[in-house]
Amino acid sequence: MRTVDFTPLYRSAVGFDRLAGLLESAARTSQENGWPPYNIETTGENAYRIEVAVAGFKPDELTLEVKETLLTVTGRKTANDDGAEQRTYLHRGLAERDFERRFQLADYVVVKGADLVNGLLSIELNRELPEALKPRRIDIGTGKALIEGKKVKAVA
Repeated sequence: MRTVDFTPLYRSAVGFDRLAGLLESAARTSQENGWPPYNIETTGENAYRIEVAVAGFKPDELTLEVKETLLTVTGRKTANDDGAEQRTYLHRGLAERDFERRFQLADYVVVKGADLVNGLLSIELNRELPEALKPRRIDIGTGKALIEGKKVKAVA
């Protein structure tokens, strides 16, 4: 396992502590198991989709939660009680185990919705910048001043 020391970054950069934390978190999560498999794709300039393979899960067994910039997808399998019938498996290859998958979202990325179709949970995301952060044009003045409603030439 590799470890990275971010101490020099903390000494010379201000405000990047969150970035270092994200890098440390990514290093930790890469050690997790790869279940359930997922895809992350871009569907537009500011649109994304996360697809998680959740075969065998019903919508009421899945939970999506967003807390600040952390999206958590949780699957809790309910007991398969089909009456008094007990199943005897010769081979059990479908993983019906509980899981929790976390995704770190960038600032201003919001979850727009989620659908479960054919065993794929699709989560739609959009980046929505506030108006204050969007580029805007600044008008340039001509240097004329107004005094009591009369235009006066600016004194240089």
